[in-house]
Amino acid sequence: MAAAPLVLFAVPAAGQQTDDMNRVIDQGLQHSQVMQVAQYLTDSIGARMTNSPQMRRAEAWTQWQFRTWGLKNVRKDGFPFGRGWSIQWSSVRMATPRVIQLTAMPIAWTPGTNGWVTAPIVVAPMKHERDFEAWRGKLAGKVVLVSLPNDGDEPGDAPFKRLTDEEIHKLDRYHQSEYDPAGIERQSKRFAFRAKRDAFLKSERAVAWARMSYRDGKLLSGEGYTYGVGETPALPGIEIAAEDYRRLARLAKTGPAPVLQFNCNVKFDDSDVNAYNILADIPGTDARAGYVMAGAHLDSWVAGDGAADNGAGTVVVMEAARILSSLGLKPRRTIRFALWAGEEQGLLGSLAYIEKYLATRMPPSGKPLTGEDAFLRWPYTFPIKPLPGYKDLVAYFNIDNGSGKIRGIHAEGNVAATSLLRDWLQPFAGMGANTVVSSPTDGTDHVFMQAIGIPAYQFIQDPLDYGTRVHHSGVDTFDHLKAEDLRQAAVVLAGLLLESANSEKALPHMPIPTQRPVTNPFKYEDPKDD
Repeated sequence: MAAAPLVLFAVPAAGQQTDDMNRVIDQGLQHSQVMQVAQYLTDSIGARMTNSPQMRRAEAWTQWQFRTWGLKNVRKDGFPFGRGWSIQWSSVRMATPRVIQLTAMPIAWTPGTNGWVTAPIVVAPMKHERDFEAWRGKLAGKVVLVSLPNDGDEPGDAPFKRLTDEEIHKLDRYHQSEYDPAGIERQSKRFAFRAKRDAFLKSERAVAWARMSYRDGKLLSGEGYTYGVGETPALPGIEIAAEDYRRLARLAKTGPAPVLQFNCNVKFDDSDVNAYNILADIPGTDARAGYVMAGAHLDSWVAGDGAADNGAGTVVVMEAARILSSLGLKPRRTIRFALWAGEEQGLLGSLAYIEKYLATRMPPSGKPLTGEDAFLRWPYTFPIKPLPGYKDLVAYFNIDNGSGKIRGIHAEGNVAATSLLRDWLQPFAGMGANTVVSSPTDGTDHVFMQAIGIPAYQFIQDPLDYGTRVHHSGVDTFDHLKAEDLRQAAVVLAGLLLESANSEKALPHMPIPTQRPVTNPFKYEDPKDD
């Protein structure tokens, strides 16, 4: 499909637009509530794993807050997900050769222990199904440490940084898409391997399994994967801080295996298997003009409080909504705000919105893709069937890279949109948000919209310590949020929403894909990575 034609609308006089933008900046910088909202979301509600009790609290509270600020059509929009899970409390300690309280936690969606368990460890690294045979008959009554211990990963660079202009400029490179079916199959096998490993450990009568935290510094994630109603892995799973894990492995290698004592008290909830996106609108004055949208994922993992990932994006979206609503602005297009669920399990909330309102893709089997399979294969499934609401969404802006200030935006290869995006960012150049780059970014809730041609964009943000310390970790707390950066981000987002809602020019859509990107016919695969 050709790029959508530019659509012309009557807009407020230029002087009025300038006045509105100044009011947005004044409201967002001088009267900000972003840190108060962030503090309640992180300190009072805390981690928000999809369908957990804390996520249910967040769903109710965010709706109440949107309504309090005067937004309209505030609602939760459900989609099938699976069972809820939460940690009541847990404790893990090494009992021999000496007593040490370990930094450890249950892995999401694994069962509890039904009381204290005492068992020796065995270090039995398993990455592939072929590894099982080496450990057959050796695991009964043991806690199986399935990660291969490494030598540490102390950082060579400063863990906290801001982007330089040169680093941002390097992002302005057009990337050709490439379809990598072998890579998709490898990842699919990794997902499937977890269930096979669980079944093997159960058949060998192991009592639990443990993995090493993926970073030094005693950072834990607790990451796990969804299961259907009534489904659960057979064995408790424990994540152990890297330093503690390596100590256990060294002791097992040089003497009698250490004995662990642990109690994982977790709770499953199958009372409501739907997850819920939270939606709220500032209604537009022209119903034919469509709507613009901003989104962030509300869910998080369970180790910390979900502050940078993605409480930061959530409160920026909420603050942008508060700013625009408080000013009583009447945009021509409706402005919609979305807080997504299930992002951490594979962008499931934004995908559910797409399939309900924008477009569907059906594989040759005729069965809809679900869960992790959808995450891997949905962008490469054809044909795409646009729904009646497809053309109504004229712009989507996503924020999900931590607490750092906005420095610009990824045009995602939409070269026809770059000049308009630059114009919209121009008022914020003095705040450091002045760059539009060609390159795409992935891994969050705009990507499936991009995959069907919707003008959907992710911002460039200063990384701070997001990737080095905070992301998916136990220190993802309010302390790592930067008030000045969040105020700036909320103002920039509110400004772009207002400009895109009133602009006489609509962002052009990309062509709706009709086939997968080309593959590299000369690429060899490493058989060791099967």
